[in-house]
Amino acid sequence: MGLALVVALAVSLLLSFLLYTRIKRQFAVMSQPVKIVAAAKAMEPGMLITAGDLMQIDWPVNSPLEGSITQQGDVIGRIVLYPIAAKEPIRETMLAAPGATAGLTAKIPNGMRAVAVETNDVSNVSGFLFPGCHVDVLVTFRPDAGRDSMRDSMTATVLQNIAVLSTGEKLQPDPSAKPQSVRQVTLLLAPDQAEKLVLAANQGTVQLALRNGADQDQEERRPLQLKDLQIIAAPAAPVAGGRAAARAPAARAYEVEGFDGTKQSVVKF
Repeated sequence: MGLALVVALAVSLLLSFLLYTRIKRQFAVMSQPVKIVAAAKAMEPGMLITAGDLMQIDWPVNSPLEGSITQQGDVIGRIVLYPIAAKEPIRETMLAAPGATAGLTAKIPNGMRAVAVETNDVSNVSGFLFPGCHVDVLVTFRPDAGRDSMRDSMTATVLQNIAVLSTGEKLQPDPSAKPQSVRQVTLLLAPDQAEKLVLAANQGTVQLALRNGADQDQEERRPLQLKDLQIIAAPAAPVAGGRAAARAPAARAYEVEGFDGTKQSVVKF
């Protein structure tokens, strides 16, 4: 019994040591960093990336970064879509597709469309609409042009939280944030959204509503009719014969002056 116990203990210790060694080896492998591509200097949108703009940094293999790139050759020659800070890891979403040209087309992701909208001082929010802003698109129209245009006008929100690609010819906001009036604003839309915008623009007046950049909510909203503003007076109730009820004349007051000796009195009725 004593020998069997010693053997069992020896086997148990050996297995524990082997298991510990295996776990330690796996942990060491997982703790080793992986090399990913980062920006060697700050990059601005529209910049064409060269080898001198890149560097390799260590990244924990057990904390993978979505969209990260491990080979510099996959980055060189591509165009930057969004600002990248020095030493910041470069991800696929920050870059235009391989082979994309510079300019506005480089900022259009696959499957999306850029659609221009005519604007004025009101619809471009007095010049404070910049590339990178997000807006809602509203349209005011008349569902039935043959009826009372004032009574039947309505406003509907047709698109929500839409990114502004450019304002006029500018692809980047003015660093000084100075307002600038422009004739056109270009929006980034999915194909079905582009169809809605074009249809809305041909039905009535399009208005852009500026959103808070942190506001991502999208609400279900019904079209607003003029009667919802309660500015149209309700018609008079009809009476027999088709005429509106006549207003009853205000009652007239009469006064009678009397004298009781030298005492004067006035009676009203």
